[in-house]
Amino acid sequence: MTYAITQTCCSDATCVAVCPVNCIHPTPQERAFGSTEMLHIDPGTCIDCGACADACPVDAIFPVDSLSAPQREYAAINAAYFTAEEPEPVGAGPNFHSWGAPVFERGLPSDFAPIRVAVVGTGPAGMYAAEDLLLHTNAEVTLVDRLPVAGGLVRYGVAPDHPATRKVGDTFARFHSHPRVRMHLGVAVGEDITAEELAAHHDAVVYAVGASADRRLGIPGEDVPGSIPATTFVSWYNAHPEVAADAVALTAERVVVVGNGNVALDVARILVTDPASLAGTEIADHALAALRDAPVREVVLLGRRGPEHAAYTASELLALTHLPGVNLVVDDHDPRTGAAIDGADGVGGGKAALLRGLPREPVDWSRAPGSERRRIVLRFHSAPLEVLGADGVRGVRVTEATAEAGERAIPAGLFLRAVGYRGVPVVGLPFDEVTGTVPHQGGRVDGMPGTYVVGWIKRGPSGGIGANRTCAAETVGTLLADAVAGALPTPTRPLRAFHRLARRRGRRRGRS
Repeated sequence: MTYAITQTCCSDATCVAVCPVNCIHPTPQERAFGSTEMLHIDPGTCIDCGACADACPVDAIFPVDSLSAPQREYAAINAAYFTAEEPEPVGAGPNFHSWGAPVFERGLPSDFAPIRVAVVGTGPAGMYAAEDLLLHTNAEVTLVDRLPVAGGLVRYGVAPDHPATRKVGDTFARFHSHPRVRMHLGVAVGEDITAEELAAHHDAVVYAVGASADRRLGIPGEDVPGSIPATTFVSWYNAHPEVAADAVALTAERVVVVGNGNVALDVARILVTDPASLAGTEIADHALAALRDAPVREVVLLGRRGPEHAAYTASELLALTHLPGVNLVVDDHDPRTGAAIDGADGVGGGKAALLRGLPREPVDWSRAPGSERRRIVLRFHSAPLEVLGADGVRGVRVTEATAEAGERAIPAGLFLRAVGYRGVPVVGLPFDEVTGTVPHQGGRVDGMPGTYVVGWIKRGPSGGIGANRTCAAETVGTLLADAVAGALPTPTRPLRAFHRLARRRGRRRGRS
């Protein structure tokens, strides 16, 4: 029986490297890599060896005959990718995917001397960079993170009901105790130590600080109590140390979330999931207690464009259709929504096709949410115009295709904006206010020899966990090329002095 890749695929291509018959695609060498939401196993080529399942860092690969009921559709999703992209040649044998010519993009001289590299940030981008350095060079790596726990978005951004995705953190954690690694947690660059101090003790510094701010909508009422960024809500239920336990008040029956990416779906799912099923996860105790007492019955997801342009991945949308005790409906207020859904075809018909089979009905917003089953309402072609309420959220004024005035007020007691992340300036580094990134060339920070960026602060907030692997490979490749060329500045201070400095500064601020 062949294997299939399922919902939690992180697309880091670890499975591609171990497949003996080249049946997992797209590979990092193919143009489609990075643009597909997941990798796929060709059932016509798979030889059932299981090497990919053993290597997968997020437990996303299973034999087709062992897939659970919610996962069974992934057998068809895997197969459909190859039907659409690469039909089997007539008369071909079972293994018809050809390998490309080997490519060696790096070359280090045999006398390459050890270098000291500091990596700021212990999320996926930083750890992929550290892994690359540790496995392919004899570099000494210093890990620095402003938070008291390592992991970045793997720890504080992944929903607690996605434990398999969080397992990638275990893959990274094995490098925390590597003999050539020293790690300093609770030490903020720009506050506890300066960028200049960090650079003085290392040959190179790689910043993997992510994109920690949220994007704003710029509408009236955006800052009233009860109107908060989804980033705050996610941090709240993940026990982020910088978000207070009382930062979120769940007192409303209806919640409106603007955005239709994966974060918006995560927020909606957590709000309507039976708290009993979350009790065995790593959700924050204060969040679990609040959800148990919460009156939330309905979550409205506002998509400013149509379903064909939705930003969520197919796997996350499909997961919503399997939530026990939760109805998923499409608000039929705009005829363009139904036309897009009806015009989509088949498994490969895009995001709109995923909504086929879901109830489509006009929603009566004057009525309170039902008391029997919780529900999620997908409302497309509906942009928020204003958050209503002076002392707290009372509703959201949105565009409405069928209303006489072209708009409608949706009563709600909580408004969450999930419209994306944004990078913040790093003290001592250049910053592009338009893109929210650090200007660079191949990861090398403009005008700062020995300084590099990786991850969202480099490319903007796009791409999941696996995208950071290829991003890190580019940055590390640039760094090593500079090292070979003698372009790295020589450290002026010993490495031991930095470790003493980091410990002292961290303790001074009450951290270790």
